[in-house]
Amino acid sequence: MSVPAIRVKCAALWATILVFLFAGSVAAQTPQGVFAGKTVTMIIGFGPGGGYDMWARLVADHIGKHLPGNPTVIAQNLPGGGSYRAANYIYNVAPKDGTAMALIARDAALGPLTGEPGAQFDATKFSYIGTPATETNVCIAYHTAAVKTAQDLTEKQLIVGDNGPGTGTHSYPLALNAILGMKFKLVGGYPSSADVFLAMERGEVQGICESLDSVEARRPDWISSGTVSVLFQGGAKPNPELKGVPFVVDLAKKPEDKLAIEFLYAGQGIGRPFIAPPGLAPDRLKILRDAFDATMKDPAFIADAHRRKFSLDPESGAYLEALIKKTYATPKPIIDRIAKLIQ
Repeated sequence: MSVPAIRVKCAALWATILVFLFAGSVAAQTPQGVFAGKTVTMIIGFGPGGGYDMWARLVADHIGKHLPGNPTVIAQNLPGGGSYRAANYIYNVAPKDGTAMALIARDAALGPLTGEPGAQFDATKFSYIGTPATETNVCIAYHTAAVKTAQDLTEKQLIVGDNGPGTGTHSYPLALNAILGMKFKLVGGYPSSADVFLAMERGEVQGICESLDSVEARRPDWISSGTVSVLFQGGAKPNPELKGVPFVVDLAKKPEDKLAIEFLYAGQGIGRPFIAPPGLAPDRLKILRDAFDATMKDPAFIADAHRRKFSLDPESGAYLEALIKKTYATPKPIIDRIAKLIQ
């Protein structure tokens, strides 16, 4: 064989080898194996036992099988500042490769908008994954309290547990005291709603403003048995499950007060927001969103949610992203008013 022919043959051989090497490299980066052998961490912005903790652990139990490579998903509590600590970690520290996600308070995403000092992030830049449910918030009073109705609350004091700034347990009572003349007295220092429920049973506090799902999951018979009175409800719209319970927006008499309360409760439409760090590559964000959406349709997940008495009403990451942008476009005078009231 001539030298030129040998050179041509060698060149062809090297070209073939390079094709295989390149193909192998591409295959290793395809979605099918992107999380293989890795651990995904689910950060929970609250202590164990509360509604956020239960939701996060439920999703963590099921989402791994819908992520390419079927990674191990571990749940890790990182409480503090009404979930601002977890939100700050995800925004500023967590790896931006899809191996870290978090569940934060629905109202925490509004923290920068209202000037909360603990919110060291830009909520419009988070990578939103989805929410398993939009929420109804209820303010409840234990049966030993003198307060039994929303009208009573304008005449008598109700001592309520507070999970910290950025949560509805803190923001709603503070703001409603000013807007509607209610007489909530806040007692802070409780890491989760589960701790407040125990405090109610011990007689330390008399009530809480908390997610309806969380109340029904932690104490399924409290409402039906009359252990607590549901004073009023708040959210994007009245919950048909709570017939006869006043809708908080309807308690306002002035148009500007109605607008302020609507903004105050904007977080209820955010629900239980699962987020990932900002700057995630579009393909990684799509993987996480697709896995979350698949989890919401997973029969095993749905069965587990129903066993916990959770109401499923999932919304996508794209929905959350659009809602956050819309909320951040709220007129500044309304934002400023609420910001002053909840600090």
